[in-house]
Amino acid sequence: MSEPKELNSLCDRFRGFYPVVIDVETAGFNAKTDALLEIAAVTLKMDENGWLEKDQTLHFHVEPFEGSILVPEALAFNGIDPHNPLRGAVSEHDALHAIFKLVRKGIKDNNCNRAIMVAHNATFDLNFMNAAAERATLKRNPFHPFVTFDTAALSGLVVGQTVLAKACKAAGIPFDSTQAHSALYDTEQTADLFCELVNRWKRMGGWPLAPLADDDVTDESDAG
Repeated sequence: MSEPKELNSLCDRFRGFYPVVIDVETAGFNAKTDALLEIAAVTLKMDENGWLEKDQTLHFHVEPFEGSILVPEALAFNGIDPHNPLRGAVSEHDALHAIFKLVRKGIKDNNCNRAIMVAHNATFDLNFMNAAAERATLKRNPFHPFVTFDTAALSGLVVGQTVLAKACKAAGIPFDSTQAHSALYDTEQTADLFCELVNRWKRMGGWPLAPLADDDVTDESDAG
């Protein structure tokens, strides 16, 4: 027996949210003062059987905003040289404008209400993206301002790991540590991880949710 069509709809699966995987590389931890150096986005889609998979990808090297701080320890960690002309960096405005345009199209095409960020330790990425959008005066930010799907938390629940590399390996997803701390690679791996976590729940019978039987529903009038 086939599932009802709406159960294989991206908007119905996530309560009207359009999930978009994001990763940023930065020159520090303070979203207000430290430079955003790289950002990547992967949109998602569902096939006709309701399996979640990657769709489109955008990736940008980003110019440090004027007056931003470049913390040496952060640059040593991610290996980014912000002044390298071969980076082909663009402004925060241009990078986010392109990502937001793609996301808004996805929201419309999938009959969703709003985008929701999927990221590993998502608060960090969301704060940097929101701060950059504010600096760039991009008023039509399609993402929910504070709600996220955090794959670190989801991975801790499902596979018992919270570090991205370890969570991917525990979920059966190859992870090349030599490519880590690249926004593009980390975003693609996070997208694969999120799809696996969602699809694993479906394979285990957790989606679609079975309706509660009448005797499983407690009437409020019976509650003490």
